Amino acid sequence: MNDGPAAGASYAAAGVDIDAGERAVELFAPHAKRATRPEVMGGLGGFAGLFALKGDYKEPVLAASSDGVGTKLAVAQAMGVHDTVGRDLVAMVVDDLVVCGAEPLFLQDYIAIGKVVPEMVADIVKGIADGCHDAGCALLGGETAEHPGLMEDGHYDISATGVGVVEADAILGPDRVRPGDVVIAMGSTGLHSNGYSLARHVLLEQAKMPLDGHVEEFDRTLGEELLEPTRIYAKDCLALAAETDVRTFAHVTGGGLADNLSRVLPSGVEAELERGSWTPAPVFSMIAQRGRVDRAEMERTFNMGVGMVAVVAPEDTDRAQAILTARHVDNWVLGTIKRGNGPASVDLVGEYARF
Repeated sequence: MNDGPAAGASYAAAGVDIDAGERAVELFAPHAKRATRPEVMGGLGGFAGLFALKGDYKEPVLAASSDGVGTKLAVAQAMGVHDTVGRDLVAMVVDDLVVCGAEPLFLQDYIAIGKVVPEMVADIVKGIADGCHDAGCALLGGETAEHPGLMEDGHYDISATGVGVVEADAILGPDRVRPGDVVIAMGSTGLHSNGYSLARHVLLEQAKMPLDGHVEEFDRTLGEELLEPTRIYAKDCLALAAETDVRTFAHVTGGGLADNLSRVLPSGVEAELERGSWTPAPVFSMIAQRGRVDRAEMERTFNMGVGMVAVVAPEDTDRAQAILTARHVDNWVLGTIKRGNGPASVDLVGEYARF
C-alpha cells in the first residue's frame, strides 16, 4: 500500500535549477551594473534592454557584430579559470565594430551552460563587464541558459552581439584606401582568441605539455599564456580615427593577417607587408616547432603578433604612431599600399628576424 502519491517530476530534477540561476544573477549583478553608459534606460531584469541614442548625430548608421570565443573556452574550463574569457568575448565583438569607425554602444551576451554554478557564471559575467568597461560600451543584457543533456556539467559556451554607431560620412572602408597609404600594426597580446584548436592539438595533445607547467619562454605556466586575454583596441582605434586620416582598420582574427586585411582593401591595390618589421612572440614559434607547422599554415591560422592594423594617409604616419604609443599600444610600420592589378591582395615579404 502506498503511503501517498509519488513525487512529481520537476524542472530541477530534469537538470535545470532555477534557484541557481537566480543566485547567479545576484552574484553578477554588481559587475554588470558597472558596465553602463548614460544612454541606458532602466535596469537589469527587463525582457529587453533599452538604449536611448543621444548626441548630435547628423546621419547615424548603426553597426552590429556577433562573435564568440571558440575553443579557448576548453582551456578555461580545464583550468577552472572563468574570469578572463569574458574579456575575450568583448574584444572579438567590439574590435570588429571599430573596423568601420563605429563607436561600440552596447553588448548583449549569451551563456549556454550544462549546469549553472552561480560562482562560475558570475566570474564569466565579471570578465564581460570588465571588457565592456574598457571598451566604453554598456552591457545591456543577456541570457544564461542551462542545457542539461546537451552540455556536460562544467562546460559552457559564450557568444555576444554588439551594436555601435558611426556617422554615414565617417564610415571607414575600402573606398578610402589609396596607393601610397601606410599600414601600421598594433601588437597582439598573444594568440588572442583564434587558432586554439590547432594550438591545443600541438601543445596539449602532441607535445603533452601540462597546463600548470612553468614554461621558461613565457616566464609563466602554459595555461596562463594560453588564457592571456585578447587586447581590446576599440578606444585606441577611435582615438586614432578622431585625430588622423585613417582609411580603414582590419581586425586580425581567424584567417590571419593577409585574409583579414584583404577584406578591407579595394580592387586594384596590394598591400606589401614586411615580416622583418616584427618578431612573433615565443608562443607562435613553439607551436610551429613542436607541431612542425609550416609558415603558411601558421600565418593563415594565427595573428602572429599583429592584433589590429590601421591603414593611414602617409602624411599622418608619425602622428598615428605617436598617438598609439601614448596610449601604450605597441605599434610599428608594417608596410605600404601599392597599385595592383585585379582583386585586392596582401603579400608578406622577407623573413622574421627570429621565429
